This record gives sequence, structure tokens and C-alpha cells, in this order.
Amino acid sequence: MTRLSVSIFSLAAVFSICVSAACLAQTQPADWHGYIDAQADELESDVVKWRRHFHANPELSNREFETAEYIADFLRDLGMVVQTDVAHTGVVGILEGGLPGPVVGLRADMDALPVPSRVGLPFSPDVVSEFQGEQVPVSHACGHDTHMAMLMGVAAIFAERRDDLPGTIKFIFQPAEEGAPPGEEGGGELMVEQGVLEDPDVDVIFGQHIWSLAPVGRIGFRAGGIMAAADRFRIVVNGKQTHGSTPWTGVDPVAVASQIVIGLNMIISRQTELTKEAAVISVGRVRAGVRNNIIPETAELIGTIRTLDTAMQDKIHADIRRTAEHIAASQGATVDVEIERGYPVTYNDPVLTEQMAPTLERVGGENAVRVDAITGAEDFSFFQQQIPGLYFFTGGMPKDRDPSEAAPHHTPDFYIEESGMKTGVRALANLTIDYMLQAQ
Repeated sequence: MTRLSVSIFSLAAVFSICVSAACLAQTQPADWHGYIDAQADELESDVVKWRRHFHANPELSNREFETAEYIADFLRDLGMVVQTDVAHTGVVGILEGGLPGPVVGLRADMDALPVPSRVGLPFSPDVVSEFQGEQVPVSHACGHDTHMAMLMGVAAIFAERRDDLPGTIKFIFQPAEEGAPPGEEGGGELMVEQGVLEDPDVDVIFGQHIWSLAPVGRIGFRAGGIMAAADRFRIVVNGKQTHGSTPWTGVDPVAVASQIVIGLNMIISRQTELTKEAAVISVGRVRAGVRNNIIPETAELIGTIRTLDTAMQDKIHADIRRTAEHIAASQGATVDVEIERGYPVTYNDPVLTEQMAPTLERVGGENAVRVDAITGAEDFSFFQQQIPGLYFFTGGMPKDRDPSEAAPHHTPDFYIEESGMKTGVRALANLTIDYMLQAQ
């Protein structure tokens, strides 16, 4: 080998080492963390602008047509492969990084609610839409407008530096989280059925919910169940109609239904191991009769069941059937019990949660806290049934406000402090890159 060829070989080797070192330097955590923080600051006004657009133009479940078009155009402008019409109006953007690595799913929900807004902001909505045959005011009374805006911010951050990204990100904008209209399918369950977690196969998924009762800067998370399964029940009590003046000549389904309500409450207070997980049974509707002096033939109870453990969920379902049937039989009545499973438990994979807890704690500092589960429900749970997932809460309440005075979600006075969105952008972006780097 000549001296020249040795020199060329040496230069090639040095160049190869330098390139590898450069790639390694580009994927160091500190480098990415600083970049994300700087970009979150720079993009904050854009995130606010996007949120205000969505807030002023709310659309109901499975009707998010203009919302979907706005998001799809944005993702295309970032150079992503974009899928539309997923689960009716869902949008998926795929950002393939320049370096090999895992596939991370990030999800935001898109739909608004049939709830009026009376907060009186300059960008408050003035929108009326049809809901179950009625014209109703519509608003983003649960913060989904902020979820979309924050995820768009994360998309902009990573699209700018895709060549350095060690993996692929699926940006999942999901319709109908609040539930598809009667007679329609939709939401996270339909997205999963249509293969949103495939091609490429998603390894893990992250999601967040803005929270109007937690101060700006707060990040709340926990391993295991963080939000409840939500099931619906319907109990029809079959009695014997008679005149109200002679109840002994019939079987009073109203009286039986009243006893069943008390019995359902006893399931929770006396038959459920509440030191393990919380559970709730609530009757939301009682319907019977047409006149004051007629004991009707039937009475109907409709309600909800909230559980945070699947074994407890199965037990409580069985307890409801047994309680209703035995109380009815004791009074000479019969019952028809229907229990419809809704959203599963929003279950944070314990291994993934502990793996990513340091990321949330670094982003939130002392404001990153382990929280108790809540008995609200989320259809992010359908994604978590398929792959490991982590769902967390981001504070959206002004820091000087008393939580007891803050309006809850799904109410006309629901309010989000927009400065809280930067924490959500940083949290999602850092979870993504930290998971990717740890997989290297």
C-alpha cells in the first residue's frame, strides 16, 4: 500500500469517525432538551394563535370537518405524510426521522361539546350546531382546543430537526373523544380498529389533558389507572299496573326501583374494596308513570358505573345484576338489566411510567407530582389496550386562583390560562425524544 493510499484511508477513517461523533452529538439529551426549550419559547405565540382559532370554531364529535382540514394543511406544510378521514374526520401525520429508532405515537382529541360559553373572551365562540335533533350552542368546554394546539407545537419542533430525529413520530389527531353521536361509530376505538397504530407499528403512545383545576406549570401523573372505565346501565323494573288508591292489587315498580337505587349505593359503600381503588355507581335518570293516581307497569333506571380496576369492574357488574334481581323478586317484580361497557380504564403502563417519570419531573420540577386517579373517563384508553401508554394532566388554571372557585370541565364557565400550554408542549416533546434516545 502506498503512502498516498494510506493517507486517503486514514482521512476516510477520520471522516467516518467524525460523522459518527457528529451524529452522536446531535442526539445527546442535553442538546435536544435545550433545543426543545428554546423552540417552545419561540413557538408559544403560534400555539396560542392555533388554540384561539380552534376555540372560536368548535365542532361536535364526528363533525370536525374544518378542524381536520386546518390540521391536515398544517402537517402537509411541515412536509409530513398525512392521512385524513381516519375514523371519519381524524388526521394522522407521520414524521420519519433521519436516524433509526422507535415509533412514538402522540395523540390529541379534536371535538367540542354541546355547551354554551359565557367566559366572554374576544375569541369566544358564537357557534350553533345540531345535536340529537336540536340546535345547540357549541364550545371547547373541555380543552381539546389546547390539546390540538400543543400537539401542533410539538410537530413544528420535530419537523424542523427531522434529520436528527432517532425514530418516527405519529401525530394522531382524534375525533369524537366525547363519544360518537347515537347510531355512529367513532373515537379512539374506531381509530384502533382502522389500524392507526400500524404501518408503521407504534411502540408507545403519549397523551395529555389540560386541567382547569390545576395551576399552570403543574404536571400530574401516576402509574396504573389514572382515569376510570365508564359503563352505562339500564334497569327496567316490571311490575303490575293498578290504581293508586289500591296498591295491594298490583306490584309497584316505582317502590321497587327506589329500593334498587338504595341497593346500588350499598354495593359501593358495603361490598366494594375501596382501599384498593375508587368506584362509583350513579343513577342519572328515573322514569315511570303518566298520572298521579296510576301505579305504572314499569319503571326505568339509567346510570353510570365508574371503576379503576378491571376485576372490580366485573364484580360490580355482577353485583348490580344480583342486587336488582333479588330486590325485585322480594316484591314480586322482575327486572331487565342491561350493562353497556364504554371506555376502558385509562391505564398508564407501570414500567413505561417509571421509565419516563424522570422526564416529567425534569420538565415540571417541583410542580411534577404523583396524583390520585379521577373517576372521569378518556378514550385514550383504547390505545393503551393495544400498546404501552402514558397519559398525564397539565395545569391550566391561573396560579392565583383558588381551585374551589375554578369552573370544572364541561361547564359554560370553563376557562384555561393559555400560558399553561408551553408546559404541555415541553412535556410531550421531551417524553418523545427521551424515549427515543433511551431506545438507542
